[in-house]
Amino acid sequence: QVQLVESGGNLVQPGGSLRLSCAASGSISGIDTRGWYRQAPGKEREWVATITSSGSTNYANSVKGRFIISRDVAKKMVYLQMDSLKPEDTAVYYCHAYSILSYTNYWGQGTQVTVSS
Repeated sequence: QVQLVESGGNLVQPGGSLRLSCAASGSISGIDTRGWYRQAPGKEREWVATITSSGSTNYANSVKGRFIISRDVAKKMVYLQMDSLKPEDTAVYYCHAYSILSYTNYWGQGTQVTVSS
């Protein structure tokens, strides 16, 4: 089992920045990709960004150029630096991990990001 815990969500004004953190614990040796998803009220959960075990990154078009995903392998942490935030970025942000050993998706409990003046 893998446990993921997010932190860093907050209320921020448009144009502002936030940094989300995701701490992993448990059987993480099989984790191949880690990333972030978000779910806005009344909408389906959508993919935001991914970082692979080799360090490759990918981003949704809606956040490309504004968000950066990074990791600290030693600390088992993944981060999402969010700049130039817009009201449409308001959502619950979920940390995600995929294990290639158990073919299992793992999710955190979510952290609320609200962009509003």
